Amino acid sequence: MTTTPVWNPQRPSPMPHHRYRPYQDRVHVPTGDRSWPSARLERAPLWVPVDLRDGNQALAEPMDTPRKRRFFDLLVATGFKEIEVGYPSASRTDFDFVRHLAVGGAVPDDVTPVVFTPARAELIDRTFDAIAGLPRAVVHLYIATSPVWREVVLGRDRAEVRRTVRAAAELMARRAGDAPGVRFQFSPETFNLTEPDFVLELCDGLTEFWDASPDRPVTHNLPATVEIATPNVYADQIEYVHRHLSRRDSVILSVHPHNDRGTGVACAELAVLAGAQRVEGCLFGNGERTGNVDLVTLALNLYAQGVDPMLDLGDIDAVRETVEHCNRLPVHPRHPYAGELVHTAFSGTHQDAISKGLAHHARRAAEAGLSEREAPWEVPYLPVDPADLGRSYEAVIRVNSQSGKGGVAYLLKSGSGIDLPPDLRPEFARIVQEATDDSGREATPKELYELFRAAYLTEGALRLHAWSAHEEAPGVHRFTGTLEAGGRTGDHEGTGPGVPAAFAAALAGAGFAVEVLRVTRDAAAAFAECRVDGVPVWGAGTGPSAEVRAVLSAVNRAAR
Repeated sequence: MTTTPVWNPQRPSPMPHHRYRPYQDRVHVPTGDRSWPSARLERAPLWVPVDLRDGNQALAEPMDTPRKRRFFDLLVATGFKEIEVGYPSASRTDFDFVRHLAVGGAVPDDVTPVVFTPARAELIDRTFDAIAGLPRAVVHLYIATSPVWREVVLGRDRAEVRRTVRAAAELMARRAGDAPGVRFQFSPETFNLTEPDFVLELCDGLTEFWDASPDRPVTHNLPATVEIATPNVYADQIEYVHRHLSRRDSVILSVHPHNDRGTGVACAELAVLAGAQRVEGCLFGNGERTGNVDLVTLALNLYAQGVDPMLDLGDIDAVRETVEHCNRLPVHPRHPYAGELVHTAFSGTHQDAISKGLAHHARRAAEAGLSEREAPWEVPYLPVDPADLGRSYEAVIRVNSQSGKGGVAYLLKSGSGIDLPPDLRPEFARIVQEATDDSGREATPKELYELFRAAYLTEGALRLHAWSAHEEAPGVHRFTGTLEAGGRTGDHEGTGPGVPAAFAAALAGAGFAVEVLRVTRDAAAAFAECRVDGVPVWGAGTGPSAEVRAVLSAVNRAAR
């Protein structure tokens, strides 16, 4: 019995947790010298999308043939080479779609369709009728094998399940005949709750009966039909089978994780470390209950580690839009890589780090003589370059009341071209935060510019009319202009080492004590840090006389 440490104030809940058994009380998981913890993911497994079968049967509105065809074309274009296309014996719609592929010339020469069938003779026959005419196909046989399914669902013991599988395998072999393009797949459904010796007995028996060979392998697919444990347990189960399967070079070891515990991605990744060569799942994780494992996340997790995912996800928004249309389900805005908000930062500290990271990346690329799209990527908070997925940088930083000076400055620059001096950014960020606190919503780039314009570019009580400046001696500038203030208008002049300083001297003649501390400018605006009547204040200006307008802005802002 464990005791709660003094620093943990949590207390027992009223929930009846005693009703549930831990995995070790439900299935024996052999563990020996584990090799998977020290393995590395260095290549992509064979990805097999099951959206058209497993994903489809989980939809409130199953796909019709046009939606299935659009989805199939997307999968082909993305680069999938083995695609589960349906459960032909389950419905007329599924049967008709498989026939549509078989007779319509829709399947490229390097793509293999997979069809799914239970271990029942009439359904196996229906399945082979559906694939007639396809030059290549995998026929996927499944049956539940774990004790609770055998007892509660099937009402069969191990021997009866074994005989059922053998009879189904014999029928499949007869129907396939000598067709070299037909291969076989077997799934002991609920594998992760099945006795390991029984899994090996069934799989090895089929490998031998179907006379699998390296050039015509059998696929043994081991589903975590309902997750029961932490991902390391599934990895132990996969590694055990990987090590003990007979004729291992004639077997493609496949996994099919679900997401009941929310760890489907981790289960798949650890399973590949443990010896799996093939992964079944759905795009964006659609599927029954909490879904199948998400192939997009798995593939892009590899990509983020510098491993070729063997899929083209370079326009992730187009992929997402097609899947949403076909499934009639939205992809969550926080979905890894594909969600609308996944590359977006609102937090000030995050925005500052990203802004600095993007600038640093641009400098490193230039120093290396590379384009920013070719240079190695290392930007805080962005595991991959959004541009690699077809995303623009416009949505990387968005501003609300949680945002800080870095994000505000980045968005103002990207939206309006105005690059605030670092020392001015805290001041403007406070102006923006006050506005977003009042509105309770985020500020668009256009709204940021309007806030900047209102704060720094609007006219004040002091107005400058006609003016001119010239260099009357090396390093000495003379400013002459007409100033209006307090209802009085007059001409004033002054000299200084530059035009802004000469303007400040002219302002002294009008009764304004102004010291120009520094002036900076970019392509869009000029910024003047001044001391007006002893008080430091910033001003900004745009246009041909931007520097003079920036000093004038500072004086007017000091008077507010």
